Amino acid sequence: MREPSGGRFEELVRIMERLRADGGCPWDREQTRESLKPFLIEEAYEVVEAIDEGDPKKLMEELGDLLFQVVFHAQVAAEQGEFTINQVLAATADKMVRRHPHVFADGTASTAREVLEQWEELKRGERDAKAAGLASALDGVPKELPALLRAQRLQDKASRTGFDWPEISGVMAKVEEELGELKEAIQDAAPEEVELELGDLLFSLVNLARFLNLSAEEALRKSITRFATRFRYIEETIERGGRRLKEVNLEEMEKLWEDAKSFGRLPPA
Repeated sequence: MREPSGGRFEELVRIMERLRADGGCPWDREQTRESLKPFLIEEAYEVVEAIDEGDPKKLMEELGDLLFQVVFHAQVAAEQGEFTINQVLAATADKMVRRHPHVFADGTASTAREVLEQWEELKRGERDAKAAGLASALDGVPKELPALLRAQRLQDKASRTGFDWPEISGVMAKVEEELGELKEAIQDAAPEEVELELGDLLFSLVNLARFLNLSAEEALRKSITRFATRFRYIEETIERGGRRLKEVNLEEMEKLWEDAKSFGRLPPA
């Protein structure tokens, strides 16, 4: 049975109001939308970290912190007479019902891809109704997203219009083509061209990840974590031997790197 949450949510809203009121918290009272942006992003990433760690208790706490940021922004808006948290909730509920006609109305969608295509079509219709300007199928992807994630989201949207490779072989060929062009640019020693071709190669690799039903952002994040873990193994091992990194040659570090790959973890304390 679902636990009632309305009372607790209202309590959180009242706490936020108290923090921002006269006699409330000096720090909370002086915050603005601009000053809160880094905290919103940070809390979202801490939620992702908790998911990666598989820690339900930590995930619960981080979701609460992220929710508090939403309530904070809504309170700032309410103070400026723009909208309230209740309007945020109502608008979101209406949107979810409207964009799921296959669940709440007489629409049909039997696969996840059909759901996404229908979702994009509904979003385009909503944008057309709001603005007289030309709407793009790529609209709705925030510019502030991490580059790999933004690239994949844009590729997803383009794909839903039919602008896509029919087979993965085309994607692989494009990756090889872009790698070749990068090599040529490096040989020509043209910095601007190298940057351009490197970007094209990265974009093609993101597209390959999409074709493989993988997240390029997640794949890179996991590679970063593996790198950091293995490098810490090198540091820890060298330190245990009473030496510093500067005192160890590359050959020995590479040997420790291979050991770290085998262990898959830091050495025991």
